[in-house]
Amino acid sequence: MKTEQNDQQAKRGRTVALVIAGTMLIWMAAQFLGKQAGLPGRYALLFDFAAMAALIWALVNIYQIWRARQKDEG
Repeated sequence: MKTEQNDQQAKRGRTVALVIAGTMLIWMAAQFLGKQAGLPGRYALLFDFAAMAALIWALVNIYQIWRARQKDEG
């Protein structure tokens, strides 16, 4: 039972890591390509908000993983 929970938490942690890395790569590419294409600044703001939403999701999940590990140790 313990190893199954640890495996699930590890999988969730890897997913969060991929979301963070992917978000940053997509955000940087969007900023670069938007500037090259001459898109208005409002599109850059849209990309910024999308990246912030993904990072907030990741932060919430990191907190939940941390709380679950604290609960398992206690």
